[in-house]
Amino acid sequence: MSSVVVSEVNELTLKNVAMDSWMAHMPCALWDMPLCNLAIPGSHNAITYCLDMNDRSPVDLTQPDMLQKLDKYMKPLIRPFVYKWAITQESTIKQQLDCGVRYCDLRIAHRPNDSSTDLYFYHGVYTTVTVETVLTEVREWLDAHPREVVILSFSHFLGLTQELHMQLITTIRNVFSSKLCPKTATVTLRSLWALGHQVIVSYEHNMTNCHSDLWPHIPYWWANKCKAEALIEEFEHRKQYGRPGGFFVTGINLTEDLKYICSHPTESLKDLVVSTYPTLLSWLKEQSPGSKAGSLNIIAGDFITESHFVPTVVALNEKLLNWSS
Repeated sequence: MSSVVVSEVNELTLKNVAMDSWMAHMPCALWDMPLCNLAIPGSHNAITYCLDMNDRSPVDLTQPDMLQKLDKYMKPLIRPFVYKWAITQESTIKQQLDCGVRYCDLRIAHRPNDSSTDLYFYHGVYTTVTVETVLTEVREWLDAHPREVVILSFSHFLGLTQELHMQLITTIRNVFSSKLCPKTATVTLRSLWALGHQVIVSYEHNMTNCHSDLWPHIPYWWANKCKAEALIEEFEHRKQYGRPGGFFVTGINLTEDLKYICSHPTESLKDLVVSTYPTLLSWLKEQSPGSKAGSLNIIAGDFITESHFVPTVVALNEKLLNWSS
């Protein structure tokens, strides 16, 4: 059988494996490939499926000044728009993991004027579920999928004191325990499986230097574009300068601004994303993982269960078989 036919068979096989266990079904030729050289599907702003629709807190301070002012004085009118454009995922964390997501972008916040030490996720407004609840759900899922590995990126901290950071780190350790992978130069599926490690935690804070089980912030390529063609053009430009060393994320998530929202009053972020996925996936199929300049690693998107995004990313790993043997 020719190498071309073999490649086609492999691609078909990997595209059709059960996405909840695609790492367990990776070709053995890739078990020793550094994880940062594999194509890994990710979820941008993963925990926005449970934004608090009854939350009366102001929109978070990361939002545009104009939106903050409008929300303050015209909350009943403005808040529905906030929700429509703040929700980036409609599937629960377990559903996302089941569909093949292995990188989760987690934005952490402490609610203003909250006397408790509970931490939540946020994007415009805050979630109804706590961070500890979601992390426990991830651990339970991993218990049932012992050969799958998840990368959790904690970033964009809002309202966290040093004490709350330490509380969060303690929670992470308590929930995942021996599943946590300490930071090291290289990790592969084989090495992780051998040690029972299933969670890599990236923590965007300078305290990571003091903790051996917290990985540094993973670079995130964000194009800040609201059109697929402009986003692709930006990434093609960046690829010319080579990929970062280690893990890095290419975020194919589109970004709307206040002008775009006001000019599309009947639409939502989901409408924007779903309409552009055919163009984005067509470009994505032409990409390759690996260590070479121009290769990709983690690819994160919005509404990742609404398209063939995950199988498309996973299938890219077949391109590595030609030069791993």
